[in-house]
Amino acid sequence: MSKMRVYELAKILGKSNKDLMKILEDLGVEVKTHMSSIENDVAQLVEDALTEEPPKKDAKSDVSLKKTKIVLGESETIKTVAEKIGVTSADAVKVLMSSGIMVPATSVADEKILGILSHSFDVEFDLPLDKPDPTGPGIAKPETKLGKEDPAKPTKPNKKSSNVKERDATVQNLVPRPPIVTVMGHVDHGKTTLLDTIRHTNVTAREAGGITQHIGAYIVEHDKKQIVFLDTPGHEAFTAMRARGAGVTDIVILVVAADDGVMPQTREAIDHVKAAGVPIVVAVNKVDKPNAKPERVRQQLSDVGLVPEEWGGDVVMVDISAKAGDGIERLLEMVLLVAEMQELKGDPTASPQGVVIEAELDKGKGPVATVIVQQGTLKRGDIVLFTSAWGKIRALIDTAGKNVNEAGPSTPVEILGLIDVPQPGESFLVVASEREARNAFAGARSLQRDAGMPARKVSLEDLYTQMQEGQIPQLSLLVKCDVQGSVEALCSSLEKMATSEVGVSIVHRGVGRIAESDVMLASASNAVIIGFNVRPDANAKRIAESDGVEIRIYDIIYDVIDDVKFAMEGLLKPTLHEQRQGEVEIREIFKIPKAGKIAGCHVTQGLVRRSSRIRIVRAGIVIWDGGISTLRHFKDEAREVKAGFDCGIGLAGFQDFEEGDILEAYEVVEEKRTL
Repeated sequence: MSKMRVYELAKILGKSNKDLMKILEDLGVEVKTHMSSIENDVAQLVEDALTEEPPKKDAKSDVSLKKTKIVLGESETIKTVAEKIGVTSADAVKVLMSSGIMVPATSVADEKILGILSHSFDVEFDLPLDKPDPTGPGIAKPETKLGKEDPAKPTKPNKKSSNVKERDATVQNLVPRPPIVTVMGHVDHGKTTLLDTIRHTNVTAREAGGITQHIGAYIVEHDKKQIVFLDTPGHEAFTAMRARGAGVTDIVILVVAADDGVMPQTREAIDHVKAAGVPIVVAVNKVDKPNAKPERVRQQLSDVGLVPEEWGGDVVMVDISAKAGDGIERLLEMVLLVAEMQELKGDPTASPQGVVIEAELDKGKGPVATVIVQQGTLKRGDIVLFTSAWGKIRALIDTAGKNVNEAGPSTPVEILGLIDVPQPGESFLVVASEREARNAFAGARSLQRDAGMPARKVSLEDLYTQMQEGQIPQLSLLVKCDVQGSVEALCSSLEKMATSEVGVSIVHRGVGRIAESDVMLASASNAVIIGFNVRPDANAKRIAESDGVEIRIYDIIYDVIDDVKFAMEGLLKPTLHEQRQGEVEIREIFKIPKAGKIAGCHVTQGLVRRSSRIRIVRAGIVIWDGGISTLRHFKDEAREVKAGFDCGIGLAGFQDFEEGDILEAYEVVEEKRTL
């Protein structure tokens, strides 16, 4: 028996996907998403339900005869009303569908529904007495009877219905808005080529090495509907915005090359998007290549939790060739379908607010910011306030480079007239006057100065405190290890530690040094970073300190398990805190008779002491940890050597030096645990 997808039937019947899924539910047909397949006989059943005429009165019957009277109780469902009429609940639902009301048989039958059923099945309902009228205590109103009047005829609204209309008036300000889409993927999997093909402009040729150098926003039109594309240079920018509280993306298109498959960067992007809770549409690119294996890509994606809808999952995957343009129309159609299910709306009458996508200081224009308007309508002359800037808009420029007077929800525009350059990811709002903007800006700067250190994110020590306060804490962890085997073993052990009192979630796991993107994801996800035999690079350390992200480094797996266990039990002992002393780079290697190899080094940061412990880091991986046997400055024994000077270092039990190795000097001090 042939099948068709829900969205295809919705298109044929002129219904929205959500409405059609509701109809299927009311008819007892179970579907997961609008991409689910249904049999042709089910499609026919839906079509019959929508086109079937309601039962007609017997033309031969005497119209003067009284209608059948049915007494109803309070809060009767459509199903119980149908039983009292003597028809099936399916017949009642079909009648309501033909009248434009799509509700399940378990819904309470309100006055409008009862009116339609009364008219269609030629019955009269006696409703229960209303509550006493507040103007006449103890005096009940007479029985209300439905069925004597045409239900289509409007009735005089009472006070209650007026209140409903007043609430609806606010809801009516919400209008559908275009989806905002971010495209992610491995560096050479065709992300920019895809955007280039979609918007019919040549971006790739303007960018060094084909790698995107900026964040841009573009509007394309498909099937008379708009889609806003954000061209980000990677998941780092996506997460940096989220870390600042800017959830600007509605849908992510993940580009995966069919000839290359899922790469480490692909997995990182998936983890970042999952943490943000944003729907993913996968574009399997380069399917026209001879060595393309799109099914293998689907299997790899399934292994990391993205199961294709054709395999029973809920992730839309489309085979495309960005270079040839094949499959692009279908990809855009799928994006619009996913957007439709989200029911994206904005209020153009609200006070304008939005997010900075990119910003720069232009020699001719001054400070320039590209923003996405999320709510309201931004107008030329508005006074906008950011966290790090403000200004009166003297010009609005759309994505085509034209001056416009206003921009509504989901519209990207460039704004001129700011006093300074804001940061990407900052939110903005519109204030009434320049004085208000100045005062708010000055107040924010004052708070930033007074605040000093950033607010600390969650730590292991917080767990027991949260449990004592009656909360059910969720420990989010980001795990980086030196080898894949350690990743699997450590993550498996940590996930098994989840209990009814403490949840454990691993937002990302990977191999290699702790990078800047890891810290940004941890910051956005309020996660603790666990490093096993790996170290953070300089940028990662700096961002972790500024964002208050906790990084815990271990070299024994059981120490990680014990720390998490003790944190859950409130038994964390005083911690041994590593105090960084300095960093040394090996420049030369000398062989000394009877002494073995000595590393000729240059102290690049801080200092190194004879008593220091040394950790050797090669390509971001810790390969050895131990003590110093010899520290010399020229030919003399030295107690310490400071930054800017050369020294010779011999290590206790290690001589496998390589030029370029980094020696981290540190000491271990006991730090009292605080809660």
